[in-house]
Amino acid sequence: MILLIGPHLLVIRRDNDPAIPWPGRLDFPGGGREGAETPLDCALRETEEEIGLHLVRDDVAWRMWAERPHGPVWYFAARLEEHRADDIVFGDEGQGWFLMPPHAYRDHPSAIPHFADRLQDFLDSAA
Repeated sequence: MILLIGPHLLVIRRDNDPAIPWPGRLDFPGGGREGAETPLDCALRETEEEIGLHLVRDDVAWRMWAERPHGPVWYFAARLEEHRADDIVFGDEGQGWFLMPPHAYRDHPSAIPHFADRLQDFLDSAA
């Protein structure tokens, strides 16, 4: 889930575990579906599990899917008011979270490349 909180992008620093994809990189909340969960329900659940923010469907301002080597992947984005940063409670996955300007993520050497592309798609759609 691409989350803009006020003017800033929320990112999570992934664990440095070499057994996971993109170890140590800057990530967005998200993960795999459980059972018959829809892609959106998955994104909402993962966001709450990873950073403690409860979002509802109406919070989601953008969505798209893209074909990846292992199959189609859904991407979602929400814009939240700046005060929602006070509600963040970091879960037990990753090394921590922080807020950064969206353009800084796109250009950051630790950004996950296809996430940077989706962030740009979202920003372009809002322009």
